[in-house]
Amino acid sequence: WPDLLRWLAEREGGPPKVRITSITSLRPGFRPAEQTHDTGQRLRRCAKQFGVPFEFRVIAAKAEDVRVEDLNINPDEVLVVNSLIHFRSLMDESVVIDRLNPRDMVLNTIRKMKPAVFVHAIVNASYNTTFFVTRFRQVLHNFAAHFDMMEATVPRDNDERLLVERDIIARCAMNIIACEGTDRVERPQNYREWQARNQRAGLRQLELDLDIVQFLKKVVKKQYHKHFMINEDHQWLLQGWKGRVLHAISTWVSDDASSTQVT
Repeated sequence: WPDLLRWLAEREGGPPKVRITSITSLRPGFRPAEQTHDTGQRLRRCAKQFGVPFEFRVIAAKAEDVRVEDLNINPDEVLVVNSLIHFRSLMDESVVIDRLNPRDMVLNTIRKMKPAVFVHAIVNASYNTTFFVTRFRQVLHNFAAHFDMMEATVPRDNDERLLVERDIIARCAMNIIACEGTDRVERPQNYREWQARNQRAGLRQLELDLDIVQFLKKVVKKQYHKHFMINEDHQWLLQGWKGRVLHAISTWVSDDASSTQVT
């Protein structure tokens, strides 16, 4: 976000007003709203430093409970919806069977918002299954790649590495293996499954900019470890390690809306 604010500050004709609305789910034992408010304060200071008119708002609620009218959307603004791996923790039809599941509810809300672009970044994995052995095997392969990547790129005595491995990677793996039903909150899908789900929700995928893809490939080849990979498939930008796709990014618009190029 600071880089975006800096780029907007340097925009010809002066910076536009930037409004960010953060939707933060309420979870027992955490204080996500307070943490997000702290983030907003830091961004306000950053925007002030760059001279960018800025407004930050927090909605503390489950993502599926947020409606279009809650967002105070201005039709004259360029609206961008940005989701970075948040959908992995939304329940799907394997858990919610008596009503529309939260995953599709959020996608339907995004479609109704008619954003200029919906940036959808996902954890690419296939361990969202009820069969334990299959799930365990997929978790083993996926998280082995994560730990191998950390071993190859970060020293063992690095405190940040310990934090990531213990509090993020290991916690996710334990939740997937040890929990069932609604207690299992880590439920990622692979990018082809997300592609079909987004299309069913009335979203239309935008094409990747091949010039940007080629630029990113050159950056990764030149500046990153040799086993990092970046590629594209079915208009998804794929990121991974040693041939295993770990994350994927794509962009979408409402199927009944004309695509708008953000400049």
